[in-house]
Amino acid sequence: MEEKTAAPVYTLAQLVAYFFRLGYMGFGGPVALVGYMHRDLVEDKRWISEEEYKDGLALAQLAPGPLAAQLGIYLGFVHYRVLGATLAGLAFVIPSFVMVVLIGIAYKMFGGLPWMQAIFYGVGAAVVGIIVASCYKLAEKSISKFTPAAIAKNWMLWFFFVTAVIVTILTQNEEVVLFVLAGLLYMIVKSPPAWIRKPSVVNGLFLFDTGFWNYNAGMLSKIAWFFIKAGAFVFGSGLAIVPFLHAGVVTEYKWLSEHEFIDAVAVAMITPGPVVITVGFIGYLAAGFPGATVAALATFLPCYIFTVIPAPYFQKYGRHPSIKAFVDGITAAVVGALAGAVVVIAHRTVSDIPTFLIAFTTLVILFKTKKVKEPQIIFFAALAGLLLKLFVPGITG
Repeated sequence: MEEKTAAPVYTLAQLVAYFFRLGYMGFGGPVALVGYMHRDLVEDKRWISEEEYKDGLALAQLAPGPLAAQLGIYLGFVHYRVLGATLAGLAFVIPSFVMVVLIGIAYKMFGGLPWMQAIFYGVGAAVVGIIVASCYKLAEKSISKFTPAAIAKNWMLWFFFVTAVIVTILTQNEEVVLFVLAGLLYMIVKSPPAWIRKPSVVNGLFLFDTGFWNYNAGMLSKIAWFFIKAGAFVFGSGLAIVPFLHAGVVTEYKWLSEHEFIDAVAVAMITPGPVVITVGFIGYLAAGFPGATVAALATFLPCYIFTVIPAPYFQKYGRHPSIKAFVDGITAAVVGALAGAVVVIAHRTVSDIPTFLIAFTTLVILFKTKKVKEPQIIFFAALAGLLLKLFVPGITG
């Protein structure tokens, strides 16, 4: 059954301005970014409905590519179709792309990022606190309140959530098959479609010195093909793309050294916007500004296509009871996978007492007050990281 989307209460310019701001101030990686979108667009501004957001989150997780960028593209599509999706995606990605190119220029000029690693020591811990808070709020909104009665009522969704947490921690990746199975199982139990209810029908399941212009055409074509594959075939959010990138840019093509690649991951975590924008930094080191541009375009183009093409069908059929149950099941598993990703990231980032205290303090601040915003927390965490590195013996990060 088709349900028309309500008329927007905001202009396209306002939407683009929001995603541009999120692109240069949204710290914390995909888990935090999808949380910010829910808080800002669903809860505060009420531009997007809860159902529209859940549809976008489910579609973004099912398709390959960067989660936060795909969700932003879908939310741009909700009321302003292809133009909204295109402008929202560009506004979200461009600020962080400019930042990583500038960092790449500085990296080429000064030969390394020791100061950045010191900053990341503090920022990484604060990011853990931010994404824990985001996961809590997402679970509460998408599944149910954290009360015994609510959990008992929605026990199957919480089962999907816990299963996804465990699988993500054990595999250190997000399994798209698990999301699909959760959606199908919940749909069959909650609201089986007609073709399942009819036993007579046999069915199947579908399946310069700065290196600014240092490049050559052959290198650009290799970069384009490699990063198209990264954008089109790597499922999971944020750092899930790191193993694929490492195998290509370090082991196979040797565009970066091991140390340079580690610095590229650090750049991904301390810059705002989508974590995957580190491909711009990698492209810059490999082939200057043209390499950065080609790498970013090649990575984000597949996720744009995989979001915009199915989006109308999600909008048209997403309110059908069977489809809604399917999306609810997927969403529970998705949020569980994001919570599992928090554990994986925390294991790598919170390595000693100072980083634990920074993460814990961040979490307390976010739950106790709304006056302190994430960029302010990031600034003070970065300052704390620098001071700890300078004045506390034994801090190595």
